[in-house]
Order: sequence, then structure tokens, then C-alpha cells
Amino acid sequence: MDIYQHLEGSAGRPLEGYAGLPVFRFDEETGPDDELPPAAGTAWYVGAPDGGNSFGDVFARFLRAVDTTEITALIIGYWDDFDPVKPLTEAAASFPKLRALFLGDIVYEEQMISVIEHSDISPLFTAFPGLERFEVRGAADLVLAPIKSERLKVLRFESGGLPARIVRAVGASELPNLTHLDLWLGSEWYGGDATMADLAPVLGGERLPALRHLGLEDSETQDEVAAAVAGAPIVARLESLSLAMGTLTDRGAEALLSGQPLTHLRKLDLHHHYLSDAMVERVKAALPGVEVDLSEQDEPNAEWLFAAVTE
Repeated sequence: MDIYQHLEGSAGRPLEGYAGLPVFRFDEETGPDDELPPAAGTAWYVGAPDGGNSFGDVFARFLRAVDTTEITALIIGYWDDFDPVKPLTEAAASFPKLRALFLGDIVYEEQMISVIEHSDISPLFTAFPGLERFEVRGAADLVLAPIKSERLKVLRFESGGLPARIVRAVGASELPNLTHLDLWLGSEWYGGDATMADLAPVLGGERLPALRHLGLEDSETQDEVAAAVAGAPIVARLESLSLAMGTLTDRGAEALLSGQPLTHLRKLDLHHHYLSDAMVERVKAALPGVEVDLSEQDEPNAEWLFAAVTE
């Protein structure tokens, strides 16, 4: 799957594929006599969504049942009030080939994205230096120190409100080979308090020389984000840009069209927006060679504007 077109999964449905591999769910219902797929060639989900066992118990059984030395992709699902970072880092030596990690494949029916509780995830990057892809869902109590990684290519944060401290940590990270970055900025009501000043290091791009896709999405201040992007140095090197899922109005679209050229982009994703019909046509006409996603048009004159994912 082309990583610039779409990444598997969403906050609304469990992952069925991850890192180009089919997902096998190892959970409370997985028994000792169940037939398991090969460790290699499978993206392994480990979680305790039904509450019958703790995540710690399920993870311990998983370590005993599967040859983790062959695993390249790991998905951590529902953990209730159990912090998964500690057992993951303690077991790091058992995952020498791990290249992709998704922390929090938790869907709405299990827990709202705004209350998925985290801890300091910084140790994961030290414990798994070979990670090329890291994704996390939820941001409550999330802590992150600036990252240094020569291997990381994909970094994604899905949240209903991404704290400014996380945005600043990403901007201060040394990620020379990162090609894909997604930040779901969300709502201030749910902790999304990042300002344009917090985003400035990302938009400057000095520490992200290889970046080809940037997503600054799901924001209740999407017009301000669009205006900042319009003059951002990093845009000139992008192949794909997403300002989707937020409260983009004609004001933000006007800022985009009045800023630096976007005709070099392969794709511009603006889905879930509040543009008028006239502005939709203007955007299409201004970018004739660009794949522009303007689906999910909401009422332009709505009294209240909402980002797609908050609570």
C-alpha cells in the first residue's frame, strides 16, 4: 500500500493490516491449543479488550506462545489501566527484528480516544532502535522527549487533542530519514493546545530533511494551520500534504491559494471541511495536476464547526 495515499486503520475500526502485513489478534480468547500463523509475515495485535484478563497476563502468554525474534510488526491494543511501556521495554531483546509499532489500536467502542491514557513513551525509541514506523493513538498524559533516530521513517500521532509539549518534542527531534509525519492536533477542550509557534520547528523543516508527507490534521484551528503552512519552508519539498479532518473554511483555503505554489504536490487532502461550493471549485481549478480530496463537505455557514475526531 502506498503510504502517502492512506495508512491502514482509523480510530473507528481495528487494524486489519499493518505495515503491509495481515493482522492476527492475540487476546484473552486466544487459547493454548489455537493454531497461530507464522511469526514472520504477520502483524501481531496484543490486547485485552474484553477485560477478562489484564494486558500484562495476555502479553506474558504472547511472549511464551510466539517466536518474537521473527516479529517485524507489533500492535498494542486495549490495556485498561495497565501501562504497556514497561513490559514492552523489558522484553525488547526478544524483538530484535521489530520495525513497526502501533501503540493503542483502541477503537471507540472500547475507549474514547480522548481518554486513552499513556505515560512516557520515550523509552520505546531507546529500547527499539530499529523502529522505522511508530504510531500512537490517544494523548492523555502522554510524555515524549525529543527523539534521535536514523531509522525512523513514519511517525504518527492520532488524538482528539495533541498537547503542545508533544508537538514541541517532535519539532526538536533529530529524524534525518523521516518521510511521513502525521499530527492530529484536535481540540483544546481535549488537550490540543499547540500554537503556530509550537508548530514552527516542524514547518521550518531543518531537522526533517527527508520529509515527503506532512499531515497537520483534525484541528479546530485549521484555518490558522493552513495560513502557517502557506508560507512554510518545508512545503516545497513535500509530495503530499494533509490538512484534513479539521474546521477548514474559505478563510484557510484562501490563505493556501494566496501562499506559495502547491502545484508540485502529488496529493492535497482536505477532506472533512467547511468550504463553500465556490471555494471548492477554486481549489480544484488552482491545482489541476494535483489529486485533491475535497470529500465530506460540511455546511459552510454552520454555527458550530467541529473537527472529525475529538472526544
